[in-house]
Amino acid sequence: MLKENFNELQIFLMVARERSFTKAAAKLGVSQSALSHGIKALEARLNLRLLTRTTRSVAPTDAGERIIACLEPGIADLEQELLSLVQLDGITSGNIRLSAGEHAARTLLWPKLKPFLKEYPEIKLDLVVDNGFVDIVAGQFDGGVRLGESVEKDMIAVKIGPGFRLAVVGSPQYFAQHKAPQVPNDLHNHRCINMRLPTAGGVYHWEFETEGKPSRVRVEGQLTFNQLHERTDAALSGFGLAFVPEDTVRQYLDSGELIQVLASFCPTFSGYYLYYPSRKQHPPAFSLLIEALRDTE
Repeated sequence: MLKENFNELQIFLMVARERSFTKAAAKLGVSQSALSHGIKALEARLNLRLLTRTTRSVAPTDAGERIIACLEPGIADLEQELLSLVQLDGITSGNIRLSAGEHAARTLLWPKLKPFLKEYPEIKLDLVVDNGFVDIVAGQFDGGVRLGESVEKDMIAVKIGPGFRLAVVGSPQYFAQHKAPQVPNDLHNHRCINMRLPTAGGVYHWEFETEGKPSRVRVEGQLTFNQLHERTDAALSGFGLAFVPEDTVRQYLDSGELIQVLASFCPTFSGYYLYYPSRKQHPPAFSLLIEALRDTE
């Protein structure tokens, strides 16, 4: 490729990644007209149409996709090599963008991140807490955290925490008026606090295990929340039964403010994993993060 095309190729990659001239211009710090001019100049020089433009979206053509497939690995390697070179002074810096669910972020990830970030003050972290199944590649995240059972097979996964289980809990005042359930299906006769899933706006069906066989129970109740704290508080306030990570309510179980039921039916999950796309080499900051989060027990 001719060397005079390099700047235009970088512009093309940014527009293709963002699927928007407006977003690409903002990230590059240039005007949309300059961006458009650069793309047109590249297309004219190559005599190829690289982008399909509509009033609402921008997408690469087949030729554009082929160029992206050739360019991205080389530019990624170049960026990583340059990053390594500028860090020869011994100061590790860089930007890390992570996606994690609420429970993982609060109970596991943030406690491990605090000492890491204090040790490396030049590393900048962007942590996005989202209970949905985030596409970390499309969202331009360096990595994500989720349960091992949910990690896609084409990702590299590193275990960062122990296994845990969910617990069905209610307050003593609730059980003073309602007989404790003996089996999961008894929950149909109880007021339960539902959890709203971010994906498609559905409601989570409580997961159990009976004699080694998994089962799900759809529960009903007055309240539905999409956050853990509110579900726990509602259970403490006597509104019904909640299904929450056991470790987050241990203090209330020990103090007697909550009572656990159906414990023998609640399966143990494998624990949380840091997952990320396969790469030949990571930026130093992300490599250090992997080791800081890795579960060594």
